Amino acid sequence: MLENVWLLPLKMLDGDARAIKLGEVAELELGQGQNLFVGDPLRMMLMALEEESRYPFIIDSGGSAVGVCTLQTGAATLAGWTDDESAWLLRGFLIDRRRQGQGLGSLAAAAAVREAARLTAALTGGQAGVVLSVNELNPAGRAAYRKAGFEDRGRYVGGDAGPQRIMYRWF
Repeated sequence: MLENVWLLPLKMLDGDARAIKLGEVAELELGQGQNLFVGDPLRMMLMALEEESRYPFIIDSGGSAVGVCTLQTGAATLAGWTDDESAWLLRGFLIDRRRQGQGLGSLAAAAAVREAARLTAALTGGQAGVVLSVNELNPAGRAAYRKAGFEDRGRYVGGDAGPQRIMYRWF
């Protein structure tokens, strides 16, 4: 059975709801070797809350956090994109290791594109899509992003975890 996912905007939650969800994020687990590609989920969310250009989301399924991701404006070149203004950067994307392989990553990545389009309209930004970089040694991640409609746009060697693939999806 395919589940639904929701992206809960962490900055929009009231204090109690935010504390509950951050407690759930603290319980998320990385898969073996995944620490090479993504950081500690709680730390990523706390950092994103402090930075104006970042919009952190809790990936929720069945009322519980199953992952996290952040959309960032003005930072697309960090993923090898040609400029910072035409695309949102999707970063810190993680699905709990106990929930991987269930299609939640593809659903959440597609939901992140919809959220980026809403943010662009609300903030009257000029972005036309979402870009990310995914490590070449992460075939499951690349497959999930392809399933969510992202296209491979070439190789990027600027990441600190080795060669990456630049992936992009229009709104």
